[in-house]
Amino acid sequence: MAWMAQDHPIFTESIRRIRMALGDTGLPPLQQQVLERLVHSSGDLSIGAGLAFSAGACEQGIVALRAGSLVLTDTEMAAAAVRPMAKRTLGVPVRCLLDYAPAQAPLGSTRTAAGMRAAWNELSVMTPAPVLLIGSAPTALEELLRLVAGGAPGPSLVIGMPVGFVGVAESKNNLADSDLTQIRLDGSRGGAGLVAATVNALLRASISVN
Repeated sequence: MAWMAQDHPIFTESIRRIRMALGDTGLPPLQQQVLERLVHSSGDLSIGAGLAFSAGACEQGIVALRAGSLVLTDTEMAAAAVRPMAKRTLGVPVRCLLDYAPAQAPLGSTRTAAGMRAAWNELSVMTPAPVLLIGSAPTALEELLRLVAGGAPGPSLVIGMPVGFVGVAESKNNLADSDLTQIRLDGSRGGAGLVAATVNALLRASISVN
């Protein structure tokens, strides 16, 4: 791949070893690239067992990113991990939904859920719609699903990988039951690093895939 020629030799060797260890996954090339980045970021060769893609998710994500889609994250940590790759590739903007959140969590809710609601009220009218990364906040994912069920436009792509044990599996199951274009990591695993690795794989692919 052309973009590999500019990578650090340690990264290139890591990807080579990951491919050897994974063997023939049977995944299409874009899904394979996402899996490799997730393994590289997590150090977990078994992570692919929980990885799920809706039909054409990677391709639709790349189309949106090439058209200038905003990348919206649920944490500043995820945003910080995406910004360098965004700058190196397509120059797309990256925002965190906490920029829209109140200083204190509303009674019975969370700052991220409130931030999701406020952010989506403003950003859902964008064309293309934002690419949404949820790595830490299942309540934000549930809020998005409620908004879409109520008639709001959906994101161009949801990367749904909240980490943890409270509300996480339920939010992922609800995402799976939706019609949203999605890349999902089922179970309790997830996090800012993994959602960032996923969209970074798409950003890299976006400058090398015709």
